[in-house]
This record gives sequence, structure tokens and C-alpha cells, in this order.
Amino acid sequence: MSRENVFISAAETAKQIEYAHLAQSLLELRFGTNPKAYVHTYGCQGNVSDSERIKGLLRTMGFSFCSSAEEADLVLFNTCAVREHAEARVFGNVGALKPIKTKKRDMLILLCGCMMQQPHIAQKIKMSYPIVDIVFGTFAVHRLPELVYRRLQGSKRIFEIGGEGNIAEGLPVYRDRSFKAWLPIMYGCDNFCSYCVVPYVRGRERSRHHKDIQAEARQLIADGALDITLLGQNVNSYGKGLDTGLDFSDLLRLINDTEGEFLLRFMTSHPKDCSKRLLDTMADCSKVAHHLHLPFQSGNNRILSEMNRRYTVEKYMELIDYARLVMPDISITSDVIVGFPGETDAEFRDTLELIKRVEFTSLFTFIYSPREGTKAALMPDPVSREEKTARLQELCELQEKIAAERTASYKGKSFRVLVEESEGNGVLVGRTDGNVNIRFKADESLIGTYQTLTVTDALSWVITGELDK
Repeated sequence: MSRENVFISAAETAKQIEYAHLAQSLLELRFGTNPKAYVHTYGCQGNVSDSERIKGLLRTMGFSFCSSAEEADLVLFNTCAVREHAEARVFGNVGALKPIKTKKRDMLILLCGCMMQQPHIAQKIKMSYPIVDIVFGTFAVHRLPELVYRRLQGSKRIFEIGGEGNIAEGLPVYRDRSFKAWLPIMYGCDNFCSYCVVPYVRGRERSRHHKDIQAEARQLIADGALDITLLGQNVNSYGKGLDTGLDFSDLLRLINDTEGEFLLRFMTSHPKDCSKRLLDTMADCSKVAHHLHLPFQSGNNRILSEMNRRYTVEKYMELIDYARLVMPDISITSDVIVGFPGETDAEFRDTLELIKRVEFTSLFTFIYSPREGTKAALMPDPVSREEKTARLQELCELQEKIAAERTASYKGKSFRVLVEESEGNGVLVGRTDGNVNIRFKADESLIGTYQTLTVTDALSWVITGELDK
């Protein structure tokens, strides 16, 4: 795949900005000079990053942002297709907009994202939710101004779920926080894990050019970003399709060498593409966080094969052991699926054993959720939901015990944290290099700064500290 057929032309991007200005004039006629938009994002950090570009385009159209659908002139849901529960929430929340739109007939309702990239979902919206004005998939995000303009011009309800997964550079971006930023480096996935719908809704892997990524990183740092997370469905395969010869390790070094004070994170990594060279790069680079999110999904090789993960438990543990050799302080987090079709109790026990061996800082845990169009959705699945729920509970209890033992060792230690938010009542939350939250009492003026804390108390999920004098 060449750069020419991966990247949308500058002329097309400029055309969309022109559509934004044309839409702004029509929006002012409909809503006045200060139309308000409510954007709600479901799912992963990639969706959050997409929403920042969506909000940038909406700002170019003249929108300000509000915190509820009741206040809004335009409501946009950026959806997630990874879990059945997320889809059910979207349908419920779209249905709840009906009485609002009955009162505000001019309101625009837009649905986008991974869920909308699926034809059967788009058809359900078309047939059952007439209040929705525009539906567009992941491949049409850059065309948002054009779609809004067409609808305002009197077009029938718009459904844009086709197209190709090309990359549009130069779009405006609106971030809610200047000190913490998501920076996409690639899109799509080529792995086709048997349970996962992402390759079908996000397309095949395509990487941004390193010069575009570096330019955005420099701008983020100039704007005050202190914590930058590089994003991709599989960042370890960065560089495929480009003719630069650079891989993800090279990109990390390039950004690490950028002037300024910042911490560099990344996610998500796939174990089959994670290399000792990458781990050495993490150890060598002073601005790269010693935190590795490396989803293992199952601790049994047969299940891993059925999942089409293309690595073994032994390979995974080799990576973990090497990571700890070169970075003794590394924090390791992961994803795990319980109840994959055909998983026996003995195979589930293998997953528990892996968790005991690794001693993860934290886990994102899920009960298997069948996704239409994936291979796993057609597999026999004899284990009951009740049994899967019991297994998940057992796994969570094990992880909570491990976490309690780990965090107990933090007591009395000092950590440099980025102060990220307030929980109210004078309690702030800071995040460590290892992606661990510490709560402490201080003035909200510290939000967006680095501070050093000493841990005073540590339960499994709640760690408290005090500012160092």
C-alpha cells in the first residue's frame, strides 16, 4: 500500500473545511449565532481521539459544546462495536432522544463510529430510529462538514458507511485538556482475531507518516502537553505500507528526542509483534513511560489458537520476563476474555495461573461477547452465562488479591505524578509513570502539573498520598 492511496489529498481536506464554513451559515439561520453541540463518546481511546477531530470540525462550523442533549442543537454519539453491552447502551440512549427532538424539531442527531460501520446496525437505525438525521462510519469522519451541509440543504436522511480507510491529515482538533493528549499513529488492524470486529469496522492497517506524527507531537508539546499517548489498534506494527523503513521502535526514539518536558505512553500492543528491540527502546528512552499494556486474552494455548492470536503462553512469558529484566520497575497491564466459546474449566485455570505468574498491576476483564461477522460467533458455546460470570468473579478476586499485595508495597514510597483531575472535596488524582492513580488532598490549581507524592495508604484499588514538602 503506497502513501498515495492511503492519504486523503490536501485538496479534499480543504474542500471539507469549505463545507464547514458553508454549513456554518446555514446553522446560523437555523439556530442563531451560537449553536451548541453535545458529543458523547463510547469505547476506546481511539474513539476519544476521533471525537477530538470531530469536535474540531464542529468548532469550525461554529459550534460551542454543552454537557447534555437537552441543551444541544446537535447531538452526536461516537459509538463502539467491541461489546454487546456498548451497543445496547447506544440504542437506549438514542431512544431517549425522541422526546427531546419532539420539542426541538430542528435538532440534528448524528451517529458515527465503529458500530455504525456495520451494515446491519445502520439498517436497524434506518428502520427503527427515524429521529436520526445522519449516520456515518469510521471511514467518513473527515466528511462530517459535507454531510451536515447536505442535510441542512434538505437532503434526505444520510447514511454513509462505505468508503475506504484512508488517512486525512490537517483536520482541526479540539481537545478538552491541553496537558494530556492522544496522538494517533496508525489506524485499522490486520490481525483478525476470531472474536474481534475491529478489522471489519476500522479497516486494514495503515500508518501515518512519521513527519506528520512528529509535527503534531511538537505542536502538542508547544501547547503544554505533559502526557502524550500514541494510539493504534496495534502500535507494534507501525510502519507497514510506508516506504520510510521506520518501525515503532524508531518512531518512539524520534518522539522521545523531541525537546520539552513530557511523558510518552502508547497502546495497544499485540504480543505477536512485541519485540525485545521495542522493550530495549523503552528502557533506553528517558521520556517513555515504564508501562506496558500487553493483552494476553487467555492463558491457554489451545484457546489462543482458536482466538487466532498467533503467539503462545511461552512466548508471552518470555516477553514479560525480558521486560522486567531491562525495566525492573515496569508496570504491566492487560486484557483478558473469560468464557471464549469452548473454554473448559481446566483451560480457564490456565488463565488464572498466568495471572499469578505475571502479577499484573491491573486487568481489563471481559466475558466473551459474540460479534456478528466474526469466526467465533459461529463456534459452539456450551458454557452457560452463569458459569462464565462465576469464572469472571473468581478471576477478579484473584487479581484484587494480587493488586492489594502490590500496592501495599507502595506505602512510604515517593512517586512523581501528573495531577489529572479533581474528585471534589479537595481531593485530586495523580497518575504515575506506571499508570497507577494516587489520590491526595491539595488545591485544584495543581491540576495539569507534575508533583511528587509519598504514599500514605494503599488498598487494592485506592491509593492515597501526601504532597512532599
